[in-house]
Amino acid sequence: MLVSAKEMLNKAKAGHYAVGQFNINNLEWTKSILLAAEETRSPVILGVSEGAGKYMTGYKTVVGMVNGMLEELNISVPVALHLDHGSYEGCYKCIEAGFSSVMFDGSHYPIEENVAKTKELVAVTRGKGMSIEAEVGSIGGEEDGVIGRGECADPEECKAVADLGVTMLAAGIGNIHGKYPENWEGLSFETLDAIQKLTGDMPLVLHGGTGIPDDMIKKAISLGVAKINVNTECQIAFAEATRKYIEEGKDQQGKGFDPRKLLAPGAEAIKDMVITKIKLFGSDGKADE
Repeated sequence: MLVSAKEMLNKAKAGHYAVGQFNINNLEWTKSILLAAEETRSPVILGVSEGAGKYMTGYKTVVGMVNGMLEELNISVPVALHLDHGSYEGCYKCIEAGFSSVMFDGSHYPIEENVAKTKELVAVTRGKGMSIEAEVGSIGGEEDGVIGRGECADPEECKAVADLGVTMLAAGIGNIHGKYPENWEGLSFETLDAIQKLTGDMPLVLHGGTGIPDDMIKKAISLGVAKINVNTECQIAFAEATRKYIEEGKDQQGKGFDPRKLLAPGAEAIKDMVITKIKLFGSDGKADE
């Protein structure tokens, strides 16, 4: 059964570890992530961007697939299904479809409008026992056509949004989606520290987890980050394993062209990547505590 991300993230914040949000794109992705979480006894958040939701034909399909897998695979660790960088309309569609968590990304609105819309969605999600993530200061890079340059959020604005009663807060601290450029200056721990001081127990979210060095990830967790989003790294691992399979001509041996065989190495690579990240974030074994 899907759960809200609230309890798992409050535990993570108090226990100084982070829960990974791994974005799903199809059946293989979902299965690999769930199996990795079950094997490591880690809570997990399945992220769905609006583009991926559309690709999988809609949010009801996603909910049906995930709920079916939880049952058929006997998944016994906490799993949240979360809309990633949701629009105002997208949040309502996911609430209706049966997601257990949503992110409303109002970072491109003037702060007053971001606050008003977030406040409204907090009330709606709370009534349904769902968790909600808000964003202040846009995350850089490109995600589903939304381009930001990796700015740092204003800690006072973060406090204003945190005080609305959201479950978790994504604040820009110089992080970006996708691969990091050569001249990237690294995360702004000063900004993170200032935000943490003003937002207290609120679990903070780090977007754009791909390519941030491990020591920076660990430092961010020590400063209150309790949720880390990973997407690009799983995509790269999947693509590399699939390319290797085809370059070695395995798709031309026997029934190697069968999609179940063709996609198996990529699915295994996603699972390995998720296990590596779960261990780095420190959430392994935490489902049993």
